[in-house]
Amino acid sequence: MPLVDQDVLGKLNVNGPRYTSYPTADRFVEAFGPDHYSLALAQRADGAGAIGGGIAPLSIYVHIPFCESVCYYCACNKVVTRHHEKAVEYLQALRREIDMHVAQLGRGQAVSQLHLGGGTPTFLSDEQIEQLFGWLREAFRFVPGGEYSIEVDPRTVDGDRLARLAAIGFNRLSLGIQDFDPLVQQAVHRVQSFESVAKLMKAARDSGFESINMDLIYGLPRQTPQGFDRTLVQVSALKPDRIALYAYAHLPARFKPQRRIDASQLPPAADKVLMLSRAIRQFRAVGYDYIGMDHFALPTDPLAVARRQGRLHRNFQGYSTHPDSDLIGLGVSAIGRVGAHYSQNAKTLDEYYDALQRGIFPVVRGLSLSRDDLVRRAVIMAIMCQGRVDIESIELAYLVDFRKYFAYEIEQLAPLVEQGLVEMEPDGIRVTPMGWYFVRAVAMVFDRHLQADQATERFSRII
Repeated sequence: MPLVDQDVLGKLNVNGPRYTSYPTADRFVEAFGPDHYSLALAQRADGAGAIGGGIAPLSIYVHIPFCESVCYYCACNKVVTRHHEKAVEYLQALRREIDMHVAQLGRGQAVSQLHLGGGTPTFLSDEQIEQLFGWLREAFRFVPGGEYSIEVDPRTVDGDRLARLAAIGFNRLSLGIQDFDPLVQQAVHRVQSFESVAKLMKAARDSGFESINMDLIYGLPRQTPQGFDRTLVQVSALKPDRIALYAYAHLPARFKPQRRIDASQLPPAADKVLMLSRAIRQFRAVGYDYIGMDHFALPTDPLAVARRQGRLHRNFQGYSTHPDSDLIGLGVSAIGRVGAHYSQNAKTLDEYYDALQRGIFPVVRGLSLSRDDLVRRAVIMAIMCQGRVDIESIELAYLVDFRKYFAYEIEQLAPLVEQGLVEMEPDGIRVTPMGWYFVRAVAMVFDRHLQADQATERFSRII
């Protein structure tokens, strides 16, 4: 992966969406509420009655908001507390929400992907996690060979807990690392040693986890390219199956914990690009495939296989092996997708609890996609996942004349072509290796909502 020219960096290191969906979640409207979500579920249930089935298995995301301490970089919806009894009421609310989905969809809908995120899911006790998993198993049919994962704060578990999680039914693990540099860890209020994580990795392997992911962040306070190099070498030595490498988004106006970060300690944009470039080179050198803008995987991992076979998808949790799968979001602030509809639950516990007590879905906003949204989503996801748009495929699927429909966008791609980030081919549009640094900028060209208002300040920087 070549280094990025500084002039290109200055022009393209702008604010932009991560495109875990299109339209992006900031476009959701409060006019979409519980009744609309219920209708979307009913439409899915009706489809399940078709001859031969033909309905894709579900993905399920469960948000556990609780954390014992705050990490200053965090932009997640969370409740910082040491009062573990608060989880009891939350679990009962989750059970009501699960039961409401069963009432709408019927019991036994196939599920091929489950993810517990947060917050810190391991804030829950082993018994509580087992209870929650049991409720989900009663409500849905978990298919063999599915991906059932849980996010783990390494400071909250030991080998025995990991063995228990595997016994409960989780087969994939995601460890929040961010950086092994003690100075960086102190600056973001998340101290955990390399040695402790190495022990957990061995314990996870011994417990039979099929895949282990590590989350890293570049652009944190006190990070330098040289210091981050050491973390890259340490992570490489542990050989996780997947690595998620995220650019830190400093948005203190939106995320209160980030106000505790000294902005003067954040690395400059040029250093962030250098860290990204070195990470790509390092992980490729030790055998990882570069999946996309923020993911690496070993060649044998299903994510890498899906990338090679053109089956990669992107949803609200990032890159996924499950294309076109409806996603049920459970818990406070959880986002879902059912058919051509997006939804998001209430962001506060009080509002979430109140809706469930009244017997209605806790959906407070969402969006029903227009035909134009669907066409653009297909193009943007092709860019983000495959790095290439096949014009004929879009034309056949959506009955449009691509070059006419996207005449303005093709014109806007011209500077990116000149800069060597995009290549226009006779039958498609291709992102170059250099362009992968700025794949979000390429996708943004096709975002009609950004064209309409240019309100990019709500998003993080691309690099």
